Amino acid sequence: MDTFPNKMFLIFFTSLGIILGAALVGSLAAVFCGEPPVGTMLKLAREIKIWAIVAAIGGTFSTFEVLESGLFQGEVRAVIKQMIYIISALGGTQAGYYLLLLLSGEGQ
Repeated sequence: MDTFPNKMFLIFFTSLGIILGAALVGSLAAVFCGEPPVGTMLKLAREIKIWAIVAAIGGTFSTFEVLESGLFQGEVRAVIKQMIYIISALGGTQAGYYLLLLLSGEGQ
């Protein structure tokens, strides 16, 4: 599971799952409170994007440590890998958000 493509896919689908799960369960809470569930679902999905990215890459400190060692010790490959992991997590969150937009009927 430690190969680069495997970890990239794991990060993508983890961030996708965080967005979908948080938005869907949050919209269930909106139903119980008498709020509109679709609006709440989309609002939660927008607000939780950055947290989904951070959770999917395993926290920010390890990423910053790798970026710091890459920049100051000349390990360019490590920096590029971390950037690709961040882009993969960002892609997962965007895919989840667009999927929710399509499910809600607002993404047409």
